[in-house]
Amino acid sequence: MTETWRYCGNQIKLWRTEAGVSREELGKEANYEYETIKSMEQGRRKPSARLLQIADQMCGAQGKLLAALEYLKPEPFPARSQEYMAIEAEAIALNWYEPLLIPGLLQTEEYAQALISESCPPLDDETVEERVRARMQRQDALTRRTSTVFNFVVYEAVLRTLVGGEEAMRRQLQRLLDASKLRNVSAQVLPMGRCSGLALIGPMVLLETADHERFGYVEGQRTSALYADAHKLSELTQRHDMIRRHALCVEDSTEFIRKVAEEL
Repeated sequence: MTETWRYCGNQIKLWRTEAGVSREELGKEANYEYETIKSMEQGRRKPSARLLQIADQMCGAQGKLLAALEYLKPEPFPARSQEYMAIEAEAIALNWYEPLLIPGLLQTEEYAQALISESCPPLDDETVEERVRARMQRQDALTRRTSTVFNFVVYEAVLRTLVGGEEAMRRQLQRLLDASKLRNVSAQVLPMGRCSGLALIGPMVLLETADHERFGYVEGQRTSALYADAHKLSELTQRHDMIRRHALCVEDSTEFIRKVAEEL
């Protein structure tokens, strides 16, 4: 996205220079400080819709600068996870383990909003809104793709991490309980102290497509990896199986989640 910002900013500068419009004049008309205009032109800040509109008018660009708006729209998913999202959308089976956070497919809007809005470095409001919307839209799969099996295992810490505060977390746990009532969805809890060697390493998702291709997906702080290699998939599958073996059964997990919600 930074390269797009730089290109659009450079176009503003070129049109402005050609038209003999100074940064001060453009800033005054668009209600921006000189340094803000400079930052947008240099690609350090995303050119705003207002600036593009004013610059297009002042520089006689006849819509050529406004055309950049289409390329400045925020991506619904981070670039590093887009390939995974495409596979998830077509999967016939999904097995997801999370040690710290509610899986994205089960998050409430306020839970997702709290997580995404607290990204570092901060995201602009438009990007936050787009990513929250996209995350909520993904969840349609749980009810729309009833032949797809969704299995979720979460570490106990997931239930006790108060993302968004106590009330928001209580509603989130209820959402988890509601989703687990769907006949193609199961939710299990891995209590603290069980299988700690594997439980604390990080999240993983195992997927199978309609063509019976298998993939494994893992994430870290700022990295992610999508695996199709048989050796790596075997390793991830064995880890997931061990975690699930130590988790509570579905019925006991439901009671466990309900009890944690009542304690909040």
